[in-house]
Amino acid sequence: MEATMTHLPLNASQLFILKTFATAKSEQEKEDLTSLYLAYIQQKLDKAANEFWDSQNFDDAKMEELMYGHLRSSKK
Repeated sequence: MEATMTHLPLNASQLFILKTFATAKSEQEKEDLTSLYLAYIQQKLDKAANEFWDSQNFDDAKMEELMYGHLRSSKK
């Protein structure tokens, strides 16, 4: 089965990333740029996770319940 792909134009952010990586003159520079980009993504994920945590009023007791509690419903 052949996969179909839709080709959409790149947005400004995607073009910026491509142009930035195109400036890398060595494998080390590419790795450095990759590390910077991944750190940025990790920072955004951490912020979103913290906001979700705060919005759900999670605490240590709730986490213990989620980690060790029986969450499956019984079959009827």
